[in-house]
Amino acid sequence: MSSELGRICQVETRRWLWLIGLVFAFVLMAQYVELPYGNIISSVLPDGRTQVSEKSSPLPANLSSDTSKSGNTADLDNLNSTRTPLSNVQTDTAKSNEVKNLTQESDSSLVSNSASDNPSLTTKPEDNVVLTQENEILGDIPMSPSSASPVMSPTGVNLTTSAVISSGPSISPVSNEAQEKVHNTDGPGTSESINNSSVKKRPKSQEVPVLSVSEMNDMLKKIRASSSSTVPRWSSAVDQRLLDAKSQIESAPINKNDQGLYSPLYRNASMFRRSYELMEQTLKVYIYKEGKKPIFHHPPPVLAGIYASEGWFMKLLQENKQYVTKNPKEAHLFYLPFSSRTLEEALYVPDSHSRTNLIKYLDKYLDLIVAKYPFWNRTGGTDHFFVACHDWAPAETRIRFNNCIKALCNADIKEGFRLGKDVSLPETMVRSKKNPLRDLGGNAPRQRPILAFFAGQMHGYLRPLLLQQWQDKDPDIKIFKKLPKSKKNRVYTEYMKSSKYCLCPKGYEVNSPRVVEAIYFECVPVIISDNFVPPFFEILNWESFAVFIQEKDLPNLKNILLSISDRRYQILQQRVKQVQQHFLWHSQPIKYDIFHMILHSVWYNRVFQG
Repeated sequence: MSSELGRICQVETRRWLWLIGLVFAFVLMAQYVELPYGNIISSVLPDGRTQVSEKSSPLPANLSSDTSKSGNTADLDNLNSTRTPLSNVQTDTAKSNEVKNLTQESDSSLVSNSASDNPSLTTKPEDNVVLTQENEILGDIPMSPSSASPVMSPTGVNLTTSAVISSGPSISPVSNEAQEKVHNTDGPGTSESINNSSVKKRPKSQEVPVLSVSEMNDMLKKIRASSSSTVPRWSSAVDQRLLDAKSQIESAPINKNDQGLYSPLYRNASMFRRSYELMEQTLKVYIYKEGKKPIFHHPPPVLAGIYASEGWFMKLLQENKQYVTKNPKEAHLFYLPFSSRTLEEALYVPDSHSRTNLIKYLDKYLDLIVAKYPFWNRTGGTDHFFVACHDWAPAETRIRFNNCIKALCNADIKEGFRLGKDVSLPETMVRSKKNPLRDLGGNAPRQRPILAFFAGQMHGYLRPLLLQQWQDKDPDIKIFKKLPKSKKNRVYTEYMKSSKYCLCPKGYEVNSPRVVEAIYFECVPVIISDNFVPPFFEILNWESFAVFIQEKDLPNLKNILLSISDRRYQILQQRVKQVQQHFLWHSQPIKYDIFHMILHSVWYNRVFQG
């Protein structure tokens, strides 16, 4: 009996041993092939922690790290993504394989392709933005890694400030070059990165691509063709006059003998001429009386320098009796008479890195206008306009003034400039208030021995590259950081007058006074500034008298210029002389000059909104 019981125990013991062996073998096999549920051994341990060998790690080899010194976690330092701190993300072993597949596809970001199954692994769309040091300045999001709670991935990887897991598109890393651009300064004590905390930078992945002038032309045509009328909240007699003007402009007969106008310079010379005539016959502008000097109603007394356009326009419009009306009910346009340059000089606190008080000041002014008058509310502000040349103007007016027609020197597509609505304001270097036409003109084409010329401050990233590549390296291309001082800047002037092509590279912003200077000195402008909308773009055919080179093509500058035939150059130069009339200030405005062209562009864009 006892021997039989012993045999039974031996059989049962063998069965248990076989069973345990099979289970262990199954576990080892599952561990080896790594089922979708991840690391089985680690999942059965108390808090999911285990030593994971480099061979069995679900991460690519280039992302593996020695975990023995870091609490069994790996820091993905080379995932240089958005620096967005993630918090309160719970470990979920069921998602480890998905994260593994995504990290193998890209070393720059982690995106969950099943975020809807696990809300804890998602971020809000408004959080899915590229961060630069600008956010640190504004206090939007802490930039120090120590300020963010450690975040663990399903595989136990430390993701703090390294990657973003989102249901939206992945975000490209912020390059050092891009960060440098954000923090370039423009003028003493100013910074391009200074911004209103309520206005966030567009995520890098959503930035507007570089548009050629031809593509801008096509875009403008599509906007004009698809634009719908702005319906005011209540009707007014001016609405019908605007509709009539639009109809007459669109049906303007082709006239090859447009007096004073050379057709190749314009998109449609006949439409421009008819629109200009209707402006002279019809347009009435109301200037709001509210606003304290010197920011409002007070053109800078100097009326010189690179920001002179806004001051000259304000002065000449306030003195004008043809277009200005004292009866706001008959006005087609309402002018907000402030100077963006004076606003900066009066209110910006040096080294404060904040424009908030400037924005609030303009907002309070607009609150006053809206409360006192009904005209803003009638159209939502679409028949209001302002003229501003300071680089900060787009950011200062981006929200409350967004429905206005904005006449801006900083006419940058990627910063929100709207083709067909906003006006590209010429940035003009006025050297003499008493004689704004001093030194006008230049040498004949045969008396211009220099192929290309540039001299100026090394603002932004592009100009130093220009200097590095061409300074003292080619006798045909004259590039200078500084020129010898001379009376009335004559050395600079003579270079402009003796050059075939005058280079107009962007600085911190897309606009440059050299565009108008080149025309002023009858030198063909070469615009090297991506997504810059040149002045009076809705009227002028810029490709007929200027050369456009994308920033990436800067190394090929000389070959591009030499590819232009001598005959073609002479045509361009003659057209520069013919278009010159539209870029000249006069103490007493004359037909087709820069004052009238600015006013006409505002009128023209208003007509085609109505």
